[in-house]
Amino acid sequence: MSQIGVGKEIVTYCSKCKLDLAHIIVVMKDEKTPMRVQCKTCNSNHSFKEKKVAVAGKVRRTSTGKIAKPRMSSEEKIFSAWEKGMKATKEEAIKYSIKTKFEEGQIIEHPSFGTGVVDKMIDANKIEVIFEKCIKVLMHAK
Repeated sequence: MSQIGVGKEIVTYCSKCKLDLAHIIVVMKDEKTPMRVQCKTCNSNHSFKEKKVAVAGKVRRTSTGKIAKPRMSSEEKIFSAWEKGMKATKEEAIKYSIKTKFEEGQIIEHPSFGTGVVDKMIDANKIEVIFEKCIKVLMHAK
Protein backbone atom coordinates (compact mmCIF):
# COMPACT_ATOMS: atom_id res chain seq x y z
CA MET A 1 0.00 0.00 0.00
CA SER A 2 1.34 3.43 -0.92
CA GLN A 3 1.90 5.98 1.84
CA ILE A 4 -0.08 9.19 1.81
CA GLY A 5 1.59 12.45 2.66
CA VAL A 6 2.21 16.03 1.56
CA GLY A 7 2.86 16.19 -2.18
CA LYS A 8 1.17 12.84 -2.88
CA GLU A 9 -1.83 12.48 -5.18
CA ILE A 10 -5.27 11.49 -3.88
CA VAL A 11 -8.71 11.30 -5.49
CA THR A 12 -11.32 13.27 -3.56
CA TYR A 13 -14.30 15.57 -4.09
CA CYS A 14 -13.55 19.05 -5.45
CA SER A 15 -16.04 21.60 -4.12
CA LYS A 16 -15.36 23.95 -7.07
CA CYS A 17 -15.51 21.37 -9.90
CA LYS A 18 -18.27 19.38 -8.15
CA LEU A 19 -16.59 16.06 -9.08
CA ASP A 20 -14.29 13.43 -7.60
CA LEU A 21 -10.92 14.41 -9.12
CA ALA A 22 -7.18 14.01 -8.57
CA HIS A 23 -5.77 16.35 -5.90
CA ILE A 24 -2.34 16.98 -4.39
CA ILE A 25 -2.16 16.82 -0.59
CA VAL A 26 -1.00 20.22 0.77
CA VAL A 27 -1.42 19.80 4.56
CA MET A 28 -1.77 16.66 6.68
CA LYS A 29 -3.93 16.59 9.83
CA ASP A 30 -2.12 13.50 11.16
CA GLU A 31 -0.19 10.58 9.66
CA LYS A 32 -3.26 9.11 7.95
CA THR A 33 -5.59 12.05 7.28
CA PRO A 34 -5.11 14.86 4.75
CA MET A 35 -6.36 18.27 5.90
CA ARG A 36 -6.03 20.51 2.79
CA VAL A 37 -5.72 19.54 -0.84
CA GLN A 38 -5.20 21.27 -4.20
CA CYS A 39 -7.27 20.22 -7.22
CA LYS A 40 -5.12 19.26 -10.22
CA THR A 41 -7.91 20.37 -12.58
CA CYS A 42 -8.89 23.85 -11.32
CA ASN A 43 -5.92 24.46 -8.94
CA SER A 44 -8.22 25.50 -6.07
CA ASN A 45 -7.14 24.78 -2.48
CA HIS A 46 -9.78 23.47 -0.09
CA SER A 47 -10.36 21.21 2.88
CA PHE A 48 -10.07 17.48 2.28
CA LYS A 49 -13.48 15.84 1.98
CA GLU A 50 -13.69 12.11 2.55
CA LYS A 51 -15.63 10.17 -0.04
CA LYS A 52 -19.08 9.32 1.20
CA VAL A 53 -19.73 5.65 0.56
CA ALA A 54 -23.38 4.84 0.08
CA VAL A 55 -24.59 2.05 2.29
CA ALA A 56 -26.61 -0.56 0.41
CA GLY A 57 -30.29 -0.32 1.23
CA LYS A 58 -29.93 3.04 3.01
CA VAL A 59 -32.33 5.70 1.76
CA ARG A 60 -31.12 9.28 1.39
CA ARG A 61 -33.70 11.96 2.17
CA THR A 62 -33.85 15.63 1.18
CA SER A 63 -34.28 18.45 3.70
CA THR A 64 -38.05 18.28 3.16
CA GLY A 65 -38.07 14.57 4.05
CA LYS A 66 -38.71 13.29 0.52
CA ILE A 67 -36.67 10.33 -0.74
CA ALA A 68 -33.82 11.63 -2.90
CA LYS A 69 -32.77 10.14 -6.22
CA PRO A 70 -29.54 8.13 -6.07
CA ARG A 71 -26.50 10.18 -7.08
CA MET A 72 -24.66 9.31 -10.27
CA SER A 73 -20.88 8.99 -10.32
CA SER A 74 -18.92 11.20 -12.73
CA GLU A 75 -18.38 8.17 -14.99
CA GLU A 76 -22.14 7.52 -15.06
CA LYS A 77 -22.81 11.18 -15.88
CA ILE A 78 -20.31 11.10 -18.78
CA PHE A 79 -21.77 7.85 -20.11
CA SER A 80 -25.32 9.21 -19.79
CA ALA A 81 -24.41 12.40 -21.73
CA TRP A 82 -22.61 10.32 -24.38
CA GLU A 83 -25.55 7.93 -24.72
CA LYS A 84 -28.01 10.84 -25.01
CA GLY A 85 -25.86 12.49 -27.71
CA MET A 86 -25.51 9.25 -29.65
CA LYS A 87 -29.30 8.71 -29.63
CA ALA A 88 -30.05 12.31 -30.64
CA THR A 89 -28.35 12.02 -34.03
CA LYS A 90 -28.67 9.41 -36.76
CA GLU A 91 -25.70 10.48 -38.91
CA GLU A 92 -22.57 8.45 -39.60
CA ALA A 93 -19.43 9.07 -37.60
CA ILE A 94 -16.86 11.38 -39.23
CA LYS A 95 -13.22 10.36 -38.88
CA TYR A 96 -11.45 12.85 -36.59
CA SER A 97 -8.80 15.09 -38.08
CA ILE A 98 -7.43 18.33 -36.66
CA LYS A 99 -8.03 19.87 -40.12
CA THR A 100 -11.76 19.01 -40.26
CA LYS A 101 -14.28 21.57 -39.00
CA PHE A 102 -16.93 20.07 -36.72
CA GLU A 103 -20.33 21.33 -35.53
CA GLU A 104 -22.30 20.69 -32.33
CA GLY A 105 -24.09 17.35 -32.37
CA GLN A 106 -21.83 15.70 -34.95
CA ILE A 107 -20.59 12.17 -34.30
CA ILE A 108 -16.83 11.69 -34.65
CA GLU A 109 -14.59 8.64 -34.62
CA HIS A 110 -11.31 9.33 -32.79
CA PRO A 111 -8.39 6.85 -33.13
CA SER A 112 -7.66 6.84 -29.36
CA PHE A 113 -10.94 7.71 -27.63
CA GLY A 114 -13.44 5.97 -29.92
CA THR A 115 -16.82 7.32 -30.98
CA GLY A 116 -17.93 10.63 -29.51
CA VAL A 117 -20.41 13.42 -29.96
CA VAL A 118 -19.46 17.11 -30.24
CA ASP A 119 -21.08 18.73 -27.21
CA LYS A 120 -20.09 22.38 -27.66
CA MET A 121 -17.88 24.79 -29.52
CA ILE A 122 -15.35 26.36 -27.15
CA ASP A 123 -13.88 28.76 -29.71
CA ALA A 124 -13.03 28.79 -33.41
CA ASN A 125 -10.47 25.97 -33.08
CA LYS A 126 -11.63 23.99 -30.00
CA ILE A 127 -14.53 21.64 -29.42
CA GLU A 128 -15.64 19.68 -26.37
CA VAL A 129 -16.38 16.06 -27.26
CA ILE A 130 -18.15 13.54 -25.04
CA PHE A 131 -16.77 10.03 -25.46
CA GLU A 132 -18.14 6.92 -23.75
CA LYS A 133 -15.68 7.13 -20.82
CA CYS A 134 -14.39 10.71 -20.84
CA ILE A 135 -14.89 14.28 -22.02
CA LYS A 136 -12.07 15.81 -24.08
CA VAL A 137 -11.30 19.19 -25.60
CA LEU A 138 -10.00 18.72 -29.13
CA MET A 139 -8.57 21.03 -31.76
CA HIS A 140 -10.34 21.32 -35.12
CA ALA A 141 -10.43 23.48 -38.27
CA LYS A 142 -6.63 24.11 -38.19
